[in-house]
Amino acid sequence: MHGALPALYSSLPIHLSTRDIAVMRNLVFSSIQWLYTHLCWEVSISLLVLTILSCILQRLTNKGPMLWPVMGILPSVFLHINNIYDWITRSFIKAGGTFHFRGMWMDGYYGIMTIVPSNIEYMLKTKFKNFPKGRHYIERFYDLLGNGIFNADDQLWKEQRRFATSEMHSSRFVEYSFQTMQDLVHQKLLKLLEKLVESGDSFDLQEVLLRFTFDNICTAALGIDPGCLALDLPEIPFAKAFEEATEFTLLRFLVPSFVWKVMRLLGVGYEKRLKKAIKIVNDFSEKIVTDRKNELVKFGSLNDHSDLLSRLIEDSDQVEELRKMVYLQAALSESLRLYPSVPFDFKEVIEDDVFPDGTMIKKGSQVFYSIYSMARMESIWGKDCLEFKPERWLKDGQFVSENQFKYVVFNAGPRLCLGKKFAYVQMKMVAASILLRYEVKVVEGHKVDPKLTTTLYMKHGLLVTIKPRLVGVA
Repeated sequence: MHGALPALYSSLPIHLSTRDIAVMRNLVFSSIQWLYTHLCWEVSISLLVLTILSCILQRLTNKGPMLWPVMGILPSVFLHINNIYDWITRSFIKAGGTFHFRGMWMDGYYGIMTIVPSNIEYMLKTKFKNFPKGRHYIERFYDLLGNGIFNADDQLWKEQRRFATSEMHSSRFVEYSFQTMQDLVHQKLLKLLEKLVESGDSFDLQEVLLRFTFDNICTAALGIDPGCLALDLPEIPFAKAFEEATEFTLLRFLVPSFVWKVMRLLGVGYEKRLKKAIKIVNDFSEKIVTDRKNELVKFGSLNDHSDLLSRLIEDSDQVEELRKMVYLQAALSESLRLYPSVPFDFKEVIEDDVFPDGTMIKKGSQVFYSIYSMARMESIWGKDCLEFKPERWLKDGQFVSENQFKYVVFNAGPRLCLGKKFAYVQMKMVAASILLRYEVKVVEGHKVDPKLTTTLYMKHGLLVTIKPRLVGVA
């Protein structure tokens, strides 16, 4: 435009004065500015009208949360980030159990969200091969989990599960894992609680139990005790790094891929902290594996080790007492129903398909299902779904399991959790050991809210006080 002005001036009659040319020039610029201003205004108004009409149409046709132009479901998610579990549950109820979603424009993230048990059974069992974890899930967790069993599909997953199943169900590992769990309870957990009772102060029970879980997993799986349950409750770099790594990895599902990938490339923001946390986790794990392999080379075998890692590298009356605690198992199952360890999960669609409820799903789309929300649906658990009711798991004094596709706490179908049995043993042993000896009371006024992360924590912990229940109990 500016290049055309000299040509315009050169075509003017030579008798025009400098003042006339200046007036002409100002007139031309004013005209251009007027056109630009009004065109921008009209375009803005048009875009605003289109946006409003798009939103109205979307609300009339989509039963789920608002899908905004360009941004998709993201604004709705961030508007409810502080109560996302309850918000998504209300959305499922309003939509009748299934609704469509999409992420930011050009991100390629779209699909459905569902909590309908028949859909979940179809996905996790009937058409299992058509619903792998998929590229979106695997690439977001790859830096942390690599090609491990929790992040693998197809033949790689089958091979790892076959090895893990063989070792985890061996009598040697079962005996070892039970003994290490028992030692951890009596030699570490109960001694720590005794010290806390003597102090008389309130403490975060959630942190104590998380420390116990971490020590137990490391001892059973890796054959090392990280010492999280030491009496002075030390900060363990590996444990802290692993927790941070899972939290930051979740953010990759909330941020468009082209954003978090650039952040990872540049090493900025939370991606920088994620990289640092993953390095700590990897260094810790690699040292253990290397040391164990060197030990195998040096001594020729690892027969004096019974942990899962050693068994994979190299190729009781009290179990019975816990089994009899049917009401405790019912109470634990009910707790997990309402507050599942993994509140939601994702799958990807390989080929076009149709769910039992008639929902069409396209190749490449994502399927999100909320285990947390399922527990709060009357259509699944009845009108008392919001109640904590262990009795729903009992019949004639015996524990009765529920349909695994209605109760997806331990996954379901071919990927049913291998550690389900050990999880119940751990929970029952810890709960029975503590409740036999102590009365546990939540601090009055303590606020309990769920924390948004890959595993369900309480945002503010669980502050409690405890006092001895009986004197002289061994």
